[in-house]
Amino acid sequence: MASRILSAALALTAAASVALVVPAGTAEASPPGTKDVTAVLFEWKYDSVAKECGSTLGPAGYGYVQVSPPAEHIQGPQWWTSYQPVSYRIAGRLGDRTSFRNMVAACHAAGVKVVVDTVINHMSAGSGTGTGGSSYTKYDYPGLYSMPDFDDCTAQVSNYQDRWNVQHCELVGLADLDTGEEYVRKTIAGYMNDLLSLGVDGFRIDAAKHIDAADLANIKSRLTNPGAYWKQEVIYGAGEAVQPTEYTGNGDVQEFRYAYDLKRVFNNEKLAYLNNFGEGWGYMSSSVAGVFVDNHDTERNGSTLNYKDGANYTLANVFMLAWPYGAPDINSGYEWSDPDAGPPNGGTVNACWQDGWKCQHAWPEIKSMVAFRNATRGQAVTDWWDNGNNAIAFGRGSKGFVAVNHEAGTLSRTFQTSLPAGTYCNVQNNTTVTVNSSGQLTATLGANTALAVYAGKSGC
Repeated sequence: MASRILSAALALTAAASVALVVPAGTAEASPPGTKDVTAVLFEWKYDSVAKECGSTLGPAGYGYVQVSPPAEHIQGPQWWTSYQPVSYRIAGRLGDRTSFRNMVAACHAAGVKVVVDTVINHMSAGSGTGTGGSSYTKYDYPGLYSMPDFDDCTAQVSNYQDRWNVQHCELVGLADLDTGEEYVRKTIAGYMNDLLSLGVDGFRIDAAKHIDAADLANIKSRLTNPGAYWKQEVIYGAGEAVQPTEYTGNGDVQEFRYAYDLKRVFNNEKLAYLNNFGEGWGYMSSSVAGVFVDNHDTERNGSTLNYKDGANYTLANVFMLAWPYGAPDINSGYEWSDPDAGPPNGGTVNACWQDGWKCQHAWPEIKSMVAFRNATRGQAVTDWWDNGNNAIAFGRGSKGFVAVNHEAGTLSRTFQTSLPAGTYCNVQNNTTVTVNSSGQLTATLGANTALAVYAGKSGC
């Protein structure tokens, strides 16, 4: 049993590594509204999320918070136990139904919408008693699912060139739901409708690649709010049978290549290459792409940057928030040396930067860029400049301007912008800069620092 569950430790990560270097009613083209940045508070207790919405996320301008799966799951201290549901009751390590409902209300009061990480591809491996007291065995979850509700293939997914294998066999040994069946579709939709009744605004569909896009469309059509925001985890793999673009009719799809390429560019290549980052690199349309520097899987399997990468990581997040492609997620988790380790204090966050909580969403360099993104929404890239290497700058029309110095030494120069003349606050270090009547801005940036100014933010 222990070895079996350990084999599921990287539930999505293992499948993703096979895939590549890792792992809508009407579809919303990126989260609706003027605020499209999501803080992903990975493995935070719902009570702690509620507080953070009021103290930090709302005031900073985050549009969404994404919370870890709200379902009863297998017992164990590892983070991945949250991704092995045994019932659809909200009775996991992160909180009960009441704490979840209160969290949604608190976040809404702070102007922050709530997205839930939703595990509907599979149930658990093994057998035992869940976090809410439910007894289960693989393929038998009393009152919910039994053997006929699962796919006939009970072998592990092994061939990403074979669509049937990917979508009908078991992701790292987890019981694979037959989402083509009426009862399963109705039951999953019932779970999601229950979450909508608690005020949820959208869903991140975990392991969506392993579910036929038509099955997901059918499930979504049954929702009380079929226009609820959807963000689907479909990891790109060159030449694979299942491709991310198949899912864009349902909603946004996570563009993993974005994160992989940012790691390569920031670690080994030239930031100058980023001047057409996005569709110019062969990615999906910006209007349907969910983007990130890292997520809970990729920060652990090494396919992307993570908090251990210092300035490279910080500057990549700054760039993502400044660059108008996709809808960005800011991954906010905790320190780890064991990639299986669960959250400190069982998910309770007493304060950021204590007990191992990294709180990347609140790092000043990152948090300040959320308001920048909101202020520059809809503005094209203008006034691109680079030094042919690792110093770049660009504007967002007449609304904002950013410079990133990823060189080993200081950068001093006069930049041409399209900003109106005036005094602006460089939100990266809270110093003021002046734009002259010709739109020029003179600044000095230390090694591995950035500058960001935007209209409406004159004083620091």
